[in-house]
Amino acid sequence: MKKRNPTWPDVYSLSPSVIPEILKAGMSDFLNSISYGLFFGGIYAVGGWVLIILLLELELPYLVYPLAIGFALIAPFIASGFYFISHQLEENNPLSWGRAFGVVGSMFNRDLGWMALVTGFSLFIWLDMAAFITLSFFGFKLFSMAELIDLIFTTEKGLLFLFVGHIVGAIIALIVFSFSVISFPMLYHRDIDFVTAMVTSVRLVKNNPKTMILWCITIAALTVSSIVAGLLGLFVTLPLLGHATWHLYKRAVGPSPT
Repeated sequence: MKKRNPTWPDVYSLSPSVIPEILKAGMSDFLNSISYGLFFGGIYAVGGWVLIILLLELELPYLVYPLAIGFALIAPFIASGFYFISHQLEENNPLSWGRAFGVVGSMFNRDLGWMALVTGFSLFIWLDMAAFITLSFFGFKLFSMAELIDLIFTTEKGLLFLFVGHIVGAIIALIVFSFSVISFPMLYHRDIDFVTAMVTSVRLVKNNPKTMILWCITIAALTVSSIVAGLLGLFVTLPLLGHATWHLYKRAVGPSPT
């Protein structure tokens, strides 16, 4: 049975200079385990292609971009394998595919699975909001992808739709980011419940707003660049962000109370 403590772990003050530091450490981990990074990043990219093709086949092109952006909401869970890899490299332990798959599979039997459910539900909320906003602006009309893009970028209504959609998406993303930014590596690394992990994550964001907003912008920029590259960028950006998140967690959170 999990230990549930009445107090929370300490969270440390972080200056913005920590962002390039954790990105450098994340890139080092990626280069030292590149086959693992390309494999898990590739699964993420291929999954994205399949879902996008499915939406286009179902004549739901207006959900393609929200879904691609919304992937960032569940990326911390998908990146869980990279926390294990960074941990092994940190401890100078040898890597093995068997252990990597075993650790990832075992995470579903821990509170990390509940955390994944929370972020997955957040993705569904975002897609529902995207559908609602689209229907509010354009009604129950079927558009091809080309027609939708033309409507968005050549009309005042389309530009307003783009603005409102991004504002709503940013609010949802910021909320999810606040409770998940270090929750997943914390759940992987410690025997705690997901509520403790979420509260600790929120406390970290609250105590370091400038640094955490910069980290959120960095994640958004790398995600958008990956989307623009046809999701091919995820082969690199996902492992980079996964490893970097591990190093952020190790710098940000103190020992659990005893």
